[in-house]
Amino acid sequence: MTALCDLTAVDLRQRIAAKSVSPVEVLDACLARIAAVDPAVNAMVVVDEDGARAAARAAEAAVMRGEDLGPLHGLPLAVKDTHDVGGMRTTYGSPIFADHVPAADAGCVARLRAAGAVILGKTNTPEWAAGANTRNPVYGATGNPFDPMKSAAGSSGGSAAALACGMAPLATGSDTGGSLRNPAGFCGIVGMRPSYGLVASEKRGHGWTCLPTDGPMARTVADTALMLSVMASDDARDPLAYTLPGEPVRGRPERWASLPHVELKTLRLAFTEDFGFAPTEQHIRRVFRARVAAIAPLFAAAAEASPDCTGADDAFAVLRASVFLTAHGANYRERPEMLGPNVRANVEEGLGYALADYAAAAATQTRIYRAYQAFFANHDVLVSPTITLSPRPWAEPHPAEIDGVPTRSYFHWLALAYAATLVGHPAISLPLGVDEAGMPFGLQIIGPRGGDALTLAVAQALETACAGDAALARPVPDLAALAAARPIRETPGFMTWE
Repeated sequence: MTALCDLTAVDLRQRIAAKSVSPVEVLDACLARIAAVDPAVNAMVVVDEDGARAAARAAEAAVMRGEDLGPLHGLPLAVKDTHDVGGMRTTYGSPIFADHVPAADAGCVARLRAAGAVILGKTNTPEWAAGANTRNPVYGATGNPFDPMKSAAGSSGGSAAALACGMAPLATGSDTGGSLRNPAGFCGIVGMRPSYGLVASEKRGHGWTCLPTDGPMARTVADTALMLSVMASDDARDPLAYTLPGEPVRGRPERWASLPHVELKTLRLAFTEDFGFAPTEQHIRRVFRARVAAIAPLFAAAAEASPDCTGADDAFAVLRASVFLTAHGANYRERPEMLGPNVRANVEEGLGYALADYAAAAATQTRIYRAYQAFFANHDVLVSPTITLSPRPWAEPHPAEIDGVPTRSYFHWLALAYAATLVGHPAISLPLGVDEAGMPFGLQIIGPRGGDALTLAVAQALETACAGDAALARPVPDLAALAAARPIRETPGFMTWE
């Protein structure tokens, strides 16, 4: 019998509305799963059992009174520890904020709560979401549910691990260099980076940059779409989330709650192993080629091609460093000992650039964006591996080499993800079986400009087509093995910096 915590958010929401399942019962199932398996992976770093129980009881009472129910009514939600939750410890993975309790929810959290979500607690993240190995000196490391000694990626690694283990049906994430998609790929769940401005944020230090964005994470595409339908919004504090008076520029958010049917046979597929520059290991290339061979016949046409991304590494490095310089420059000057090596490296990199470097990076970003527009005039959807390599041990701060070739920086191995970040197109990681090491494999699906609904619909069509194939269906971790495993916190190096 399937546990309640393993059901989809869409299914749970329907059962709650039909009064066949209580929000309290759903919460109890999630709390029991956390107690059983979280010691093995350290995904949920704060669990507000009292607050969640009060919210679940209130949700149950609203159902029994026959009130109008929000789209997420009674669904437990895990929140990444970079997103403020009013009254709940929120550290950003930084010792500077080890005891920080914000007064109010972040905008995206407030929207989810208003839609009826029951906030369960916080999920682990690297310090200030810097890097794709979820590990910090406040809460320690997060392990991969398929092998707790390997990385869950990041920076939304705690959210991805919690979802894969059934600790919650929905979780928040954020994404600059793939921080939402990379852990989805490593942990076998779905993570979507929406188009810039679709999910409004009042927190970005550079209001006009498309690099960072918040987004939804779940176990299925339909659940991801449901969550996006709530997160998508306007906010006057976000320059990219603009609207015309009384007229949403990007369409009505509810359009993502029920995805349109798409005929893959009408679409032109493009596929690339590396965008011409990403250091993708041979292992992942082999697995990707096998996945393309399996899905290509579903489309009208399939061709190996990608936009011209020349200069992407340098442009992303400069633009990313500028964001870190703004966010952490003061702490670097005043208390550098309280910053980890990744954040310090980014600030120092930013200090080393000149205005000419930034100008060149912005021009390169614009050229690549325009190359994408020309590319999508001849292709409808683009796929690649989500991440350049199979999960490695979390004790390794970052991959220093791939197939024997040194990486350029601690984030160079995320190049497949930031190829999409630079242009702001929607991108989603869809789990498609496991790789040659038995670890989850993620397929990155990139849509055209503003094509969030199309991207989700294509992902859902592929998910449905592959669901009956054991080699391509979403993998599920061995929960019994996790429950019997030694707690990850007993592993040497658990609490060290990246």
